[in-house]
Amino acid sequence: MILRLLFLPVLVLACISTSACAALNVFATTPEWGALVTELGGDKVNVYIATNALQDPHHVEAKPSLVARARNADLMVATGAELEIGWVPLVVQQAGNPKLRPGQPGYFEATAFVPMLGKPARLDRSEGDVHPLGDPHIQTDPRNIARVAGPLAAKLAELDPANAAFYQSRYKAFDERWRAAMVRWEQQAAPLRDVPVVVQHKGFTYLVAWTGMKEVAALEPKPAVEPTVAYLSEVLATLQRQPAKMVIREAFQSDRPSRWIAERAKINIVVLPFTVGGDSEARDLFSLFDDTIARLLKGAQ
Repeated sequence: MILRLLFLPVLVLACISTSACAALNVFATTPEWGALVTELGGDKVNVYIATNALQDPHHVEAKPSLVARARNADLMVATGAELEIGWVPLVVQQAGNPKLRPGQPGYFEATAFVPMLGKPARLDRSEGDVHPLGDPHIQTDPRNIARVAGPLAAKLAELDPANAAFYQSRYKAFDERWRAAMVRWEQQAAPLRDVPVVVQHKGFTYLVAWTGMKEVAALEPKPAVEPTVAYLSEVLATLQRQPAKMVIREAFQSDRPSRWIAERAKINIVVLPFTVGGDSEARDLFSLFDDTIARLLKGAQ
């Protein structure tokens, strides 16, 4: 009995000094949602991020390590809109964790709280990797992060009611900082309005809408279809009639198409982090947008 009483303070200190006693185990499918959960949950959450910024989140292998993490998760935070449709259902099925199934309390889908852009006029898989529910890459617009943060904080409080006040306080502090940062970012991004750009992949729908840039061409003939030289030559002809300032690509994409077009059209290549960890500067959600805007402004010069 004495030994137990002596050992109890050690356990309490361990809970205070580490994340071992975190109230919630959270499985985030992508870095941006892992970063947001961390902002809102602090030391009350233990966050596992299933992918990194240099992976294509559409195409992920349902590895045993992911299954093991999902098996012990209290909450899965996914983008939704079929971004993870190729691997998340398999991970959840193999994990045997019914809490993480869509419609259950342990499943949170970020796109459910965002006005979706980029819905295709017609659904035809011959048109490439189309997204019938719209472009799922909502994280490229900071207004969407704000839209998701409130419901996500409420979800954390729902699953961990003992710490509900803590999550609400964290959310309020984050929201104030985020909205102040958005004012700054919008002022900084003002010179980007109406700047013509080329995108390598149609994954910047929300970024283009937020900044007011003009997308004049895409290097992929269809989403996720590698361009041929013949197609790139067509894009080059378009740019000779309608010049652009830069070509934008995600950090995880091959640089071949963007280099081909940039060399011939004499325009800048801008590699964007796309999510937290996409480059050494994008360390969290705030620096993600600091870095994104800085790179775009440099590319527009």
